[in-house]
Amino acid sequence: MTVLTLGLNHQTAPVDLRGRFAFAPEQLQPALRSFIGGLRQATRAEAALLSTCNRTELYLAGPADAAPQALLQPAVDWLAGHGGVVGPQLRDHAYVLEDREAARHAFRVAAGLDSMVLGEPQILGQMKQAVRQADAAGTLGSTLHQLFQRSFSVAKEVRTATEIGAHSISMAAASVRLAAQLFEDLAEVQVLFVGAGEMIELVATHFAARRPKAIALANRTLERGEKLASRFGATALRLADLPARLHEFDIVVSSTASTLPIIGLGAVERALKARRHRPMFMVDLAVPRDIEPEVAGLPDVYLYTVDDLSAQVQTAGEKRQAAVAQAEAIVDAGVQSFAHWLDQRAAVPLIQALNRQADDWRAHEMARARKLLARGENVDEVLDMLSRALTQKMLHGAMAELHASDGAQREQLAQTVSRLFLRQTPRSPERGGGL
Repeated sequence: MTVLTLGLNHQTAPVDLRGRFAFAPEQLQPALRSFIGGLRQATRAEAALLSTCNRTELYLAGPADAAPQALLQPAVDWLAGHGGVVGPQLRDHAYVLEDREAARHAFRVAAGLDSMVLGEPQILGQMKQAVRQADAAGTLGSTLHQLFQRSFSVAKEVRTATEIGAHSISMAAASVRLAAQLFEDLAEVQVLFVGAGEMIELVATHFAARRPKAIALANRTLERGEKLASRFGATALRLADLPARLHEFDIVVSSTASTLPIIGLGAVERALKARRHRPMFMVDLAVPRDIEPEVAGLPDVYLYTVDDLSAQVQTAGEKRQAAVAQAEAIVDAGVQSFAHWLDQRAAVPLIQALNRQADDWRAHEMARARKLLARGENVDEVLDMLSRALTQKMLHGAMAELHASDGAQREQLAQTVSRLFLRQTPRSPERGGGL
């Protein structure tokens, strides 16, 4: 099988462009079915889709006898169409990786080595969710299943055998650190969280530890928002009430799956006027953006996106570089193992064909032997004839090739035939082969 990865991430594309290629969790299954269903060739193709705030990656596997381009070009066209761009525009910001390099990339992503926050653990859960979605969509075959299971094993070993996750500063911790630089005492501020997903839960945990004056949580579904809000002693709001209440909050952190901004420039301008231009600290952790980018131009707003936080987490990353080399060695070993598995898979059709040929020969000679025995022929003579016939059939191809070859070709072929047919079985001591 051929393994390919087509993707773009925080290193190759800015946040606004990444937002165009983002997929909400509920979009993954229909998107995968649409992609696989649209392929005219490589009907045994497999696909999985990983979409986070920092990356969108399409993992593919196709038959070994199919040209990689036959799988790659439809993938480029499909993903470009989703982002509303043409193929060349996507390729300007995307990367394409094949076989060993595709495996290396998957292993590094799972281990947090390719993350904006070096060693962050959240990506592993996101990859596992992507695999579950692909499996539910019916697009996860044995090759991608093997790739991802090995990715998870490598990630586990990296986290247990190295200190790659030590002193980790996540997006959540970086948000708190920046807020503390703006406000003298976080215990005197009111914080609003927009959304009720995993990222908001993580950020809320960090902020709640600083015991702010008040915490509120706004979500499209009030029931889900109330459930999370209860964990932090927070007030639950409806998303529709947000414009009227925005001015109450000093800190706003948003991370939803909305495809359009939910906090607009006008709403923030009205909030600032009601606050008499007291500063607002805003963090937009969503891709696509939850907060209109023009908000950053307002003089009393400090707006940070996931890309803006990269400088904050980089300092912590440098302290862990000593563990990176050890982690990369674990990744290398994983790549070698997966490449060996792929090589073995490539030989499966040949092995199956050899077994079918041998079974046909055996069946033919057995039928012939039974007829002879039914006519009363000597059993030993029939068995001798059976064994000779099978032996001749098995050796015929090699003998014919040796006779037809010459020079260097014959020498190389002779070595191969010797390895295949002249293997010496060690003699046991009982048979006189001992010392």
